[in-house]
Amino acid sequence: MKEFEDQQELLFYKRLIDSIPFAFEYKDSESGRFYRHQPAAEQEGSFTIASLEGELLEKLEEKLAPLADLIPHHLVITDADGKITLCNRQSAADLKADPEAVIGTHIRELLRIPDQQIAILETLQTGQAIRNRELWDRNYGIVNTYIIRRHDGSISRVAGLFHFLNNLKDAEKMAMSGRIAAGIAHEIRNPLTTVRGYLQLLSGQLGPDMNRLFSALLIPEIDRANGIITDFLRLSKTEALPFETLYVSDFLKGYLGKFLHSEAFLHDTDLIIDCKKVLPETAILGNKEELLQVFMNLFANAQQAKTINKKLKVDVKAAIYGDVVQISFSDNGSGIEPEVLVHIFDPFFTMKDDGTGLGLSISRKIIENHHGELRVVSNKEGTSFYMEFPIALTEPNEDR
Repeated sequence: MKEFEDQQELLFYKRLIDSIPFAFEYKDSESGRFYRHQPAAEQEGSFTIASLEGELLEKLEEKLAPLADLIPHHLVITDADGKITLCNRQSAADLKADPEAVIGTHIRELLRIPDQQIAILETLQTGQAIRNRELWDRNYGIVNTYIIRRHDGSISRVAGLFHFLNNLKDAEKMAMSGRIAAGIAHEIRNPLTTVRGYLQLLSGQLGPDMNRLFSALLIPEIDRANGIITDFLRLSKTEALPFETLYVSDFLKGYLGKFLHSEAFLHDTDLIIDCKKVLPETAILGNKEELLQVFMNLFANAQQAKTINKKLKVDVKAAIYGDVVQISFSDNGSGIEPEVLVHIFDPFFTMKDDGTGLGLSISRKIIENHHGELRVVSNKEGTSFYMEFPIALTEPNEDR
């Protein structure tokens, strides 16, 4: 009987792993060997595990949990009633849930969306696995469901896998931006430069009224258009910038601080820069001029969110989390509506009459070029941007 159960356990693992539709590596804890999983070209969407019921199946799912936590996408398994039996770390983190506390709860409590939008419940109702369905929600991706059946054909478990494709869509947007930018540089910028030159020439030959019109309106508007083109070209650039070792505390309180404190004084804003949670030697690799632009963009956005009944406050904090440095930029402004929040990194998306919609797109590109990540959280109490950078290795006696 023990040998039979061991064979069933191996079969359970093999079939469930084979059903995952993308490549990844995992380690055999007993042999220490690494294995690479390659997805099959075609998958049936369901499989039968005979004699795996009750406590044995639950024990196997417990053993599967560490492997599921290695998957950088949402993986949730439920029983035939829609109650969660396994929830991987990525799902729990993104949905702000405790992966252990959700076990035994209904999947609708985890997802918090209508039942008709939950793929696992659809599969439980129809008995049909879902294959490569595109979802456009808070994130873009592909959802698949897989059915684990009992020996009598009834459903024992349904596994739901949501495969994130946000980065793919972002790459497509950036490639499109680059193609458009090449045309903009030649077809628009050069004529604008010519027109500006003629306006400057004419402004000295006309009366004072026309001279004021040229200097106060026409030439500044051309300069603004040129600025938009410059930003757009910056967004589409891919060349590497020179990096240097930046000690986080020195950079934030020194180089960045002098600019931010000046802006805060001019705009009557309270500014706090807190580096108590990083060590003096904590460093990242970066280009300080590029990073300065990110913070100046965020500061300008904070000014737009200023409310009438309270003074604007901006907090910049740094902390270490594992092998990354997290720098947060928070304000106590009016916050960003959820329907706007999902688009704020899109090129040309803006809610401001005089905005270009490129500031945050450029900021995210700069952070990504630093091998980092930029994300945002907002509510009615204010908005926080979180930047994460890999910690740079430095010599103990390296000059600072």
